[in-house]
Amino acid sequence: MSTRPDSRAKRVRLSPGERREQLITLGAHMLRDRALEDISISEIAEQAGISRGLLFHYFPTKQDFHLAIVHHANAELLARTTPDPTLSLFDMLHDAIERYIAYVTENRTSYLALLRGPASASPELVALVNATRMALVDRILAEAPIPTDDPDRPRLALAVRGWIAFVEETTLTWLREEPIPRDTLVEMLVTSLPALALNADLAAALQQ
Repeated sequence: MSTRPDSRAKRVRLSPGERREQLITLGAHMLRDRALEDISISEIAEQAGISRGLLFHYFPTKQDFHLAIVHHANAELLARTTPDPTLSLFDMLHDAIERYIAYVTENRTSYLALLRGPASASPELVALVNATRMALVDRILAEAPIPTDDPDRPRLALAVRGWIAFVEETTLTWLREEPIPRDTLVEMLVTSLPALALNADLAAALQQ
């Protein structure tokens, strides 16, 4: 059964907050198989059962609407990849990476476009993407068995940020070409973090 919003939606009275959330959700659904710049304001308005002009009552500009959609998508990515604290460090990382690859595969078009398409040059969009990257870095550092005041902590943080860049670039290439099986990709991404981690304690803990 399709989960795509019904384009024949009738006008429904909603509170301003509910209407704004509805429009963002519709945009996020459309983002799954379209680049951000290809999202149609008219089509979104039709699906919501409102006029095109009314959409701009909730979002001053098309760019504001696009940024709200990306913010929603980034929050969804973070929610889908939340670490499972019941697992060991290595299994937690493996599980999160599996869910990360599942999410970007489902949202292949938008993922490629957001990181490498025309919209990726927008300073506002870059800021949102960087915020998501840093949230992922913070998650990993929060689980690292290294005190925050340890002298090696800054070095570890830099290594993790570099690993995030490696994950993105490798995943982008894999989505375009799929030269290796998905399970092999996951294993490569998971095992690369201990290899890049400059602290022997973290590398040993992840490999347990």
